[in-house]
Amino acid sequence: MAGVRSNQLVGYGLVVGLDGSGDQTSQTPFTVQSLKNMLNQFGVTIPADVNPQLKNVAAVAIHAELPPFAKPGQRLDITVSSLGNAKSLRGGALLMAPLRGADGNVYAVAQGSLLVSGLSATGADGSRVTVNVPSVGRIPGGATVERVVPTGFMNQDYLVLNLHTADFTTATRLAAGIDDAMGPGTAAAIDATSVRVNAPRDPNQRVAYVSVLENLRVEPGAAPARVIVNSRTGTVVIGAHVRLLPAAISHGSMTVTISEQLTVSQPAPFSTGATVVTPESDVEVAEDVDRMFLFDTGVTLQDIVDGVNRVGAGPSDLVAILEALKSAGSLRAELIIL
Repeated sequence: MAGVRSNQLVGYGLVVGLDGSGDQTSQTPFTVQSLKNMLNQFGVTIPADVNPQLKNVAAVAIHAELPPFAKPGQRLDITVSSLGNAKSLRGGALLMAPLRGADGNVYAVAQGSLLVSGLSATGADGSRVTVNVPSVGRIPGGATVERVVPTGFMNQDYLVLNLHTADFTTATRLAAGIDDAMGPGTAAAIDATSVRVNAPRDPNQRVAYVSVLENLRVEPGAAPARVIVNSRTGTVVIGAHVRLLPAAISHGSMTVTISEQLTVSQPAPFSTGATVVTPESDVEVAEDVDRMFLFDTGVTLQDIVDGVNRVGAGPSDLVAILEALKSAGSLRAELIIL
């Protein structure tokens, strides 16, 4: 719904109570500065020429997401991440820290004991074992909302519903479904993403009205024909609506085999020569044959998979085939390479 969204919050704070795994203050002076500022607020003054060597304190960044319609007093889950060189935040507690929005205002206050799923162990010889990420932790319900974020829910005589995925067919069906349930002329599709719906201005009636809208059943439009390739992992995902124009594909592979043997060269008796070992290389090149196959027009996803499997192509080979089909104009789908 337009105007109704979550907001990102971020903050800075100190985690204390660590078991010697905190920041090395010689390399993270901002940790010492933060601690001095905090102690000064409690009436504890540390001389300027004194640099505390801390091991149980870590400077951290805090982030959370403030959901729409959140009210003061509600709790938020927060994530705490180390900013310095702390080895682990396990067992630490976050001291009170404000969380600010993009406008600089404080919308929540965070504090609590961290839950860290990772762990790290270091031996006397320098060997180290780390499981997961011990420098990041979470505090469920670790922040309290202090300020309300205004929304545009009651500002207009209408509501604008936004689709997660832009689609003209889905937007048209959504507008038609609302008209069938609420009466003709209630909804109008603005574009492929938004549908404008007339709504009452009374808050109670509008909430009940939206409750009815969100329970309507609308059949979404067919997903677009799309092929997604992850080049890093070799994963290929082909949608059900992918189609091909007639195409003949020749997929060949060349195998080069190099074998090397050591041969001993023995000189003739009573000669001045020396025994030497010489390598002998045998290079053989082989190319697979009978690797051409034909795709007829309008083949389905199963036909594509069967054809690729028939020639024994792997994921990397399939990526090359799809790119060639796209270049030739035979692939009727969007090819996305991640």
